[in-house]
Amino acid sequence: MNNLKEQLYKMCIAYVQARINDARQSIEDAQDSSDEDTKSSAGDKYETGREMMQQVADRGQAQLNEANKLMVALSTITYNTKHTKADTGSLVSTNHGKFYIAISAGTISVDAQSYFAVSPASPIGLKLNGKEEGDEFDLNGRAYRIESVA
Repeated sequence: MNNLKEQLYKMCIAYVQARINDARQSIEDAQDSSDEDTKSSAGDKYETGREMMQQVADRGQAQLNEANKLMVALSTITYNTKHTKADTGSLVSTNHGKFYIAISAGTISVDAQSYFAVSPASPIGLKLNGKEEGDEFDLNGRAYRIESVA
């Protein structure tokens, strides 16, 4: 089970690293475009183009900041801990899917099995928190039963 949690953890790291790389590339591309833009007789056009590139760079910086926050959140997780209650870093199997409580990274596939990487602050993460095998809860009109916690 620890090997599975380690794989899920590493896939979450890869997901965040890809977001960091994309954000950095966006910032770099916006900076390059802004630098290449030369002032012509249409001064307003130049300023508008530079402003648009600045907005793209600002969005990229915001995305980079969010991705860095996710990386910090992941750095607090130990994947080799055995959990008896659902908490950050645990793998929870329910009658409606398997959830890895770490960050919101969507569906992750390992060995042809799907797992949902969810944040502890997400609606499902909040419902799972502290639950043990056999516990039940409802979310969006759907009844969940905890089958196992690891």
